[in-house]
Amino acid sequence: MSLTPRFYCPVPLSTGASIDLPPGAARHVQVLRLQPGAPITLFGGVPTAADGNPAVAVPRREPGEFEATVLEMGRSDVRVLVGRHHPLGREPARSVHLAIGMPANERMDWLVEKATELGAASVQALMTERTVVRLDPERARKKAEHWLSIAIAACEQCGRNQVPAIPHAVPMRQWAARLGRDFAGDGLRLVLSFRAGARSLRETLDAQEAHSAAGVTVLSGPEGGLSDAEEQLALDLGFQPVTLGPRVLRSETAALAALTLLA
Repeated sequence: MSLTPRFYCPVPLSTGASIDLPPGAARHVQVLRLQPGAPITLFGGVPTAADGNPAVAVPRREPGEFEATVLEMGRSDVRVLVGRHHPLGREPARSVHLAIGMPANERMDWLVEKATELGAASVQALMTERTVVRLDPERARKKAEHWLSIAIAACEQCGRNQVPAIPHAVPMRQWAARLGRDFAGDGLRLVLSFRAGARSLRETLDAQEAHSAAGVTVLSGPEGGLSDAEEQLALDLGFQPVTLGPRVLRSETAALAALTLLA
């Protein structure tokens, strides 16, 4: 992995191009006080061929990263020369989508950061019956933008070249109603549960070898867990109840423990 500073640059990139960095990346370069000639790494753009068309040899899902060199430093803008492309893939073999009853305080921030580092493909915050935090649509939009910035920073730090999707927080029943028409994964659906008969997550994975490379959606409740009605709704939608063991974990710990086993 490159040890040069990494910056998210969600614009088309091509070797040999001279571009102005987007405001976020430019501000980060300014904060680090990098000078002309400094090497950096860019990720997040769609690689393009010399003629400006998408480079078909590089999968769009894992765009890799580009070497780059700082050319000019203005008061608020930064111009760089894009160098060699490296089609590096650092995503897990299995896409894992987290759906979690939104924890209180700043624990959701921490969850998004760590889930990004562990390779989550998406993190969906849910407002459940026992969720403490309630967001109106405008606050949900602002929160999603905030969490996305945390995910981007985590990708810059950990070396991921694919930023996870961070949808707006929605009521659980609204999310459940969408599963039939735009379900993110096509593999397993698992709900963390303490109900009698729930199998361990490890046992469930061992019994589902055919899904080893398919998508998995993990549903986890907030502090206090899902209500009986919410868990039944999940079961009706094809979620299998699984357990992480006899101890009661915090909501964010449980979600990350599941992700660690799955990714």
